[in-house]
Amino acid sequence: MSNEKIQFGSKEIAFQLEYQERKSLGITVHPDQKVTVKAPLDSSLDKVKEKIRKRAPWILKQQSFFLSFEPKTPPRKYISGETHLYLGRQYRLKVIDSQEEMVKMMRGYIEVHTPDRGKTKSLVKDWYRAHAEVKFHQYAQPWIVRFKRYGVEPSAIVIKWMDKRWGSCTPKGKIILNTELIKAPKGCIEYVVVHELCHLLHHNHSRAFFELQSKEMGDWERWKGRLEKMLV
Repeated sequence: MSNEKIQFGSKEIAFQLEYQERKSLGITVHPDQKVTVKAPLDSSLDKVKEKIRKRAPWILKQQSFFLSFEPKTPPRKYISGETHLYLGRQYRLKVIDSQEEMVKMMRGYIEVHTPDRGKTKSLVKDWYRAHAEVKFHQYAQPWIVRFKRYGVEPSAIVIKWMDKRWGSCTPKGKIILNTELIKAPKGCIEYVVVHELCHLLHHNHSRAFFELQSKEMGDWERWKGRLEKMLV
């Protein structure tokens, strides 16, 4: 396996090349945006690169698509006055010295009551997770019921913090949603849910996959765009 690259306009496309006993060239764009290429044993590097250039628009489109599933939340210091998102709306963080520990929303603020300000971050993250557990299941349930007509149903809905993905679907049908999604509007959360439900039927991003996604959620591109722009 070797690391190669081509130039396509102003864009550089890097890819891992592996030669195998096969008849045609195979190109895969992975969720982390890496590109792997499997080529027949008798293919020259120049010929491989020529084919990569022909598929470059598709490769870049796939990378852009996966990019929308990468959280881009800027680092937070968890101090008073800082803005934090919840379901698409901005709230000011207010850290209050108190003998009790709790987090609550009050008139445009997320209030953190704590005797130890060093625990503010963990308290806020726990608060987000608790709300995600409730809201994600609430938003997902109608879609899960809807997809039953296709004979599919997720084996579980798991909510956890992830660095690189908004959501994923395991081979065994488990849908994983990133806790960070609780910061996005309801429509964005539903878009990720629908996207992963479509993967229960179509495991790659084929034409059939996008046709199903468009059939079930006609405005998915709108929410995809919101998700791309919201946490930059």
